Amino acid sequence: MSSIRGRIVRAAAARWGRARRAVTLGVRVLAVDGDHALLVRHGYVEGWHLPGGAVELGETAEEAAARELLEETGVSAARPLRLVGLYFNPALGGRDHVALFRTDAFAIGAAPEPNREIAESGWFPLSALPQGATPATRRRIEECLGQRAANGRW
Repeated sequence: MSSIRGRIVRAAAARWGRARRAVTLGVRVLAVDGDHALLVRHGYVEGWHLPGGAVELGETAEEAAARELLEETGVSAARPLRLVGLYFNPALGGRDHVALFRTDAFAIGAAPEPNREIAESGWFPLSALPQGATPATRRRIEECLGQRAANGRW
């Protein structure tokens, strides 16, 4: 998808969030296997991201993180997941927050077939993330590796 379409989708989501006056909560998961991190490339927005998505009604953030990781990558995380932090995401309407979890214990299953949501997933060296890894993805990984201080903003 073009970056123009992605901007339109994000702008529409921001307007909807403002109209509802609701705080939204998303989750992301940093799954680390030795010196590699698991990333996904979406079909609707450019770049490589940490797996994750929205917290559904009646679901805890940890449950959402485990569900999204499994749905997007086929990786089943051991529980409990470790909460790294809660970040404010001003790009989505000024009321969005992202809970970041980390796991080093999981079972790797069959990756789902590419679809409209997830075009592909892959394990990448922490020291050599793929071209197109988003700035937020890079910041979160650097924070988890102790290479950067967290500032609370996605």
